[in-house]
Amino acid sequence: MNSKGEICLGMAGAGRATELHMEALKRFSGIPVCNKHIISNQLDKVNEAKQRYGFINASVEFEDLLDDPEIDVIDICTPPYIHAEMVKRALLAGKHVICEKPLSGYFGEEDDPTPIGDKVSKVKMYEKLIESLDQLRDVVEKSGKKFMYAENFIYAPSVTKAAEIVEKKKSKILYAKGEESLKGSSSPVAGEWNKTGGGTFIRTGAHPLSAILWLKRVEGQNRGEEIRATTVLADMSRVTCGLTEYEHRHITARPIDVEDCGTAILTFSDGTKAIVIATDTLLGGSRNYIELYCNDAVINCKLTMSDMMSTYFLDEERLDDVSISEMLPSKTGWNNLFLEDVIIRGYVDEMRDFIESIYFDREPKSGFWLAYDTIKIIYAAYVSAELGKAVSLDA
Repeated sequence: MNSKGEICLGMAGAGRATELHMEALKRFSGIPVCNKHIISNQLDKVNEAKQRYGFINASVEFEDLLDDPEIDVIDICTPPYIHAEMVKRALLAGKHVICEKPLSGYFGEEDDPTPIGDKVSKVKMYEKLIESLDQLRDVVEKSGKKFMYAENFIYAPSVTKAAEIVEKKKSKILYAKGEESLKGSSSPVAGEWNKTGGGTFIRTGAHPLSAILWLKRVEGQNRGEEIRATTVLADMSRVTCGLTEYEHRHITARPIDVEDCGTAILTFSDGTKAIVIATDTLLGGSRNYIELYCNDAVINCKLTMSDMMSTYFLDEERLDDVSISEMLPSKTGWNNLFLEDVIIRGYVDEMRDFIESIYFDREPKSGFWLAYDTIKIIYAAYVSAELGKAVSLDA
């Protein structure tokens, strides 16, 4: 903390994830936070972000965050291929770490044939990933610092309430279903494995997967059981490539060597099941939900599309600065609005938990175990799709 008793924040990145984290922090005032320093590799972009979010300093060097003795926590909102290295360096520099999803991935080695998503075995990717994850876990455990995994789904009010119900009723989740689908990413490199570590399943499927893993953990702790995912059976496909250019006009997904449609079936150690769906083929906004079929209840958690407010517009006149929702090409016609999106999708409670974990020296709700298990299962799902059979997670 600085001399004013504030938690000092260093931010790595100036894109969409940074925007969500900073908007969430604006709504949390319980503990004073100093926005000390933001970095990005694009000088014009980082200077704009500095002004927008009220950072004291801005630059293009990650070392500037590591070398600042006042910075308590570094929030890593950079592209996935540099997450793991930044996490390691930040922890070794004595900083707490917030890491945007996914924790890591496989992004290629020097002698790999290209494009790696088509040419490199997923078995090799999985083995290399686990090796690097185990090394990173060792750094996390020895650092004595907080590692906070920015998985907003488990902080969403609907998912939090579902956990409370499961806990109070001592319910058994027999079958869970989760999905995040949209029309494709706004990132120009989302179709390249060496930049993203995979396609829609790692970009969007990570959210419902993490939420289901967390809810099963809550169930297990409440019932005195250790429940873990034991096998995964998956299909990963590229379904938009057969479209003509005209047919493709509404879908932004442009997969080169990644999937635009992914489905995984999980089996847990208690014999229960879950299915996770992620696609880049959904028009009309984004679909985010978790459904729980329990022995004594059915619980449906809807994050988007929200039905709290709807609008009908014949034109978009004077609506340029009015946010309606993500992934909609037009504001005309009938639309369901995102109201307080950073609250409904969990970002405010996520950042509150992280800042309080540092301030009160307690463990965050979303920590390294969730980051590790999520990315491990995602890559096991890629192996399963390649081999055409279920893959054991205990091997």
